[in-house]
Amino acid sequence: MHSGAEVINDGNAGHEEWRRRLDEYLVRNNPADDPAHDMGHFRRVCRTAQMIGAEEGANPLVVVAAAYLHDLVNVPKNHPDRCRASALSADAAETLLRGMGYPSGLLPAVRHAIEAHSFSAGIEPRTVEAACVQDADRLDSLGAIGIARCFTVSGLLGRALMHEDDPMADARPLDDVTYTLDHFPAKLFRIAETLKTETGRRIGRDRVGFVREFRERMVEEASLGCPSESDGAEAA
Repeated sequence: MHSGAEVINDGNAGHEEWRRRLDEYLVRNNPADDPAHDMGHFRRVCRTAQMIGAEEGANPLVVVAAAYLHDLVNVPKNHPDRCRASALSADAAETLLRGMGYPSGLLPAVRHAIEAHSFSAGIEPRTVEAACVQDADRLDSLGAIGIARCFTVSGLLGRALMHEDDPMADARPLDDVTYTLDHFPAKLFRIAETLKTETGRRIGRDRVGFVREFRERMVEEASLGCPSESDGAEAA
């Protein structure tokens, strides 16, 4: 996988200055309307993408711009245009970056990294920068932060915590539109299998292990509140 910005000789210059400028812009113009896509999310994705990029040989100026602006147009999870969110964000990001004086030769690489980050868009990363941003965004859906974000989004959508009678979906189809816990095997565990970089996969293995443990612990705690038939008979 090649760098989408390898022909730009000074592409590595000033990425921390661009990080600061983009952070300040988003603080003033945060497009997100839910806590799962707030400034914390943008900053975490940028830090993680930069860390992965440093190990994978990515152009940091492309990584910073794409990571900060990957959700510039926020489309709700249940909106019919959700699959177009990354393309809309890429369009808006290019317009914004041109107006801010960003190096024009890097814009195609930034566009591709933004378009390819989305799970629903189904675009395969062609550059190391796109792979780094995609992995960083998906890693933010795993681990402790990922669990918190998952339940935050589900709360906004009015989903139940879990199926009371079969929380592990042992005898029923998964239904993560209705039950939050179903989202773990329906999507979160699968996300770890889609990570593109070796650095991302290493982090993902640890985080998905934590998510699996949390799911088991949650079901275990929920079952303690349900007395067995024998307990009921003894009480009677």
